[in-house]
Amino acid sequence: MSKSGKAIGLPIINARAAGIDIGSRIQVAAVPPELSDDPVQTFQSFTADIERMANWLISVGITTVAMESTGVYWIPVYEILEDHGLTVVLANARDCKAVPGRKSDVNDAQWLQRLHACGLLRASFHPARDIAALRAYMRIRDRHLEYAAAHMQHMQKALTLMNLQLHHVLSDISGVTGLKIIRAIVAGEKDPDVLAAMRDVRCHESIQTIRAALVGNYQAEHVFALSQALALFDSYQERIADCDKQIENSLQLLNADRPRLEAPLPAPRTKTKQANAPKFDVRSMLYQLTGTDLTLIHGIGPSIALSLVAECGTDLSKWPTEKHFTSWLCLSPGCKISGGKVLSAHTRRTSSRLASQLRLVAVNVGRTETALGAFYRRLAARIGKAKAVTATARKLAILFYRTMRFGMQYEDPGVDQYEQRYRERVVKQLQRRAAHFGFSLQPTAEGVS
Repeated sequence: MSKSGKAIGLPIINARAAGIDIGSRIQVAAVPPELSDDPVQTFQSFTADIERMANWLISVGITTVAMESTGVYWIPVYEILEDHGLTVVLANARDCKAVPGRKSDVNDAQWLQRLHACGLLRASFHPARDIAALRAYMRIRDRHLEYAAAHMQHMQKALTLMNLQLHHVLSDISGVTGLKIIRAIVAGEKDPDVLAAMRDVRCHESIQTIRAALVGNYQAEHVFALSQALALFDSYQERIADCDKQIENSLQLLNADRPRLEAPLPAPRTKTKQANAPKFDVRSMLYQLTGTDLTLIHGIGPSIALSLVAECGTDLSKWPTEKHFTSWLCLSPGCKISGGKVLSAHTRRTSSRLASQLRLVAVNVGRTETALGAFYRRLAARIGKAKAVTATARKLAILFYRTMRFGMQYEDPGVDQYEQRYRERVVKQLQRRAAHFGFSLQPTAEGVS
């Protein structure tokens, strides 16, 4: 209470803010008490009721709404409210879970409304509608790839039960040679000579080795299991092809207002084609969309670049700095300090697809003779591979951010230049420490050479 007897509280930033508690069956909406005689109302989860809720919010003068990201139930509510012209803030449950008093849907909605009115909620990232559609297609495609990989394992299990050691002589049974042999086995072929003759010319193993691996026990039930797994695998391959068409259409819509490429792109850095890559020219369409070639960054091919753009869009100005971007990805150290003492600096766990893809890229980059590869190997030897993966993924995220935000053209300095810079940095640190204790460092003949 102030000296005049008036209650002092947090200042109201959003006077016309509402809060919605999202559920699978009902949504509870709360507005400021001075705007309505019935400030808290409950609505069903049917589309007509959500439309009625949006109209009620607009009728009482609400301009912005806050809700928690509860499962997938928030998505239709978010989209319908956004279509009605309301500014929707999707808040992280971590920022608003401390509800004082008894726990109920009404209290949750009122607490959200209060926090949002005081400007204490930060909006989670949600891409524009066209990018969100592209992201949905990419996620469906990734799910189909996972299912197809599971059925490929079922085929390998059926082959093992028949004692056909095909996976030991072929690097990938889903390749040209492997699938041709599997389809012949399902069709009823059992002669190892006929099956081995289906070997592709690019296969490293000889016909004799493949023939020896194809002498097995062809039981009817195992062949049936193989045929079932093959049929499901082919079905998912067709669904993946359908997703590729939708992804290509989405990119064409995004590039509709952008100028076409005047000159063809230079040859790709590597000629190796990525497995399960989309069956269209991803690199050219992404270059037209972003205005830069993301594949110049080592480890990022056309498929990975497409996934990165689909997850965070083309406008990275929503993150003020690269530190905000890496923190959003949970690739930067944590910060838990109390009383001047660091309680924890561990990187937060995340389910972000973007962070997972960058970690996979970091592992692959660690095997290359590049500056990023040297960075990974140096950290892996000093602090372990797990932390080295996180640090390399963070560096890749920074390169991606700078390329998308400022149009940076990445050029690999090379392993030798990276090692030379690292050596100079270490020598300067040693010279400063020696000077602090009253000593000086002098290079030796071995050091100079």
